[in-house]
Amino acid sequence: MTIATAALAGDLAPTGVLRAAINLGNPVLAHGTAETPTGVTVDLAREIGARLGVPVDLVCFDAARTSYKAMAAGRADLCFLAVDPAREAEVAFTAPYVVIEGVYVVPRDSALATVADVDRAGVRIGVKRGSAYDLFLSRTLQHASVVRGDEGVDAFRDLGLEAGAGIRQPMARFVATHPDTRLIEDRFMEIRQAVGTTRSRRPETVAFLRDLVEELKAGGFVTDALRRAGQSDATVAPPA
Repeated sequence: MTIATAALAGDLAPTGVLRAAINLGNPVLAHGTAETPTGVTVDLAREIGARLGVPVDLVCFDAARTSYKAMAAGRADLCFLAVDPAREAEVAFTAPYVVIEGVYVVPRDSALATVADVDRAGVRIGVKRGSAYDLFLSRTLQHASVVRGDEGVDAFRDLGLEAGAGIRQPMARFVATHPDTRLIEDRFMEIRQAVGTTRSRRPETVAFLRDLVEELKAGGFVTDALRRAGQSDATVAPPA
């Protein structure tokens, strides 16, 4: 290990182990169990640890909000979250490594046909509490309201809401098993998933993460990780 690498490792993994917060609640990024997680974020965490020459501890959570809170509280060194202004005050992000889409599900006989139709008075949208789309819709909706739950589609179904919001891939699977629902095909947001760490890290450490993400995108590492995880329909983010 070079002196420069040792300095990076000491800053990013001060305990001697790189603690990576893994969100099992987003199947595009990770899945499996807390004991044996897999997915693109798991592969990225292990590659970052390998580059630094330190072991990796995968600290698993069931939602982005709990993953974020763990790092903010000092219980994780690294996170994999969607870039959002509400998080950037605490998190130093790389450029995105993958881009996914937020879409709406509605009852099959709903009059709502477009993204614009959903933002009207009286429309209630089920969202996963603390998710990227919760933050986005809470900030941008003009007329509709959000209803937060452990899962957006559960709130949509259980409470008889007018719409539910979520990530395209799991939402498409939900619709396939619930024929009384349908997707509004156009996305309401682009979700830019990135690697993040606390803003207390040295500029050289953040630059290392940013440069490494660009290298792994360009070299096919991210594409291969998505393919292995069965998520080939997810889009690798363009170069920063």
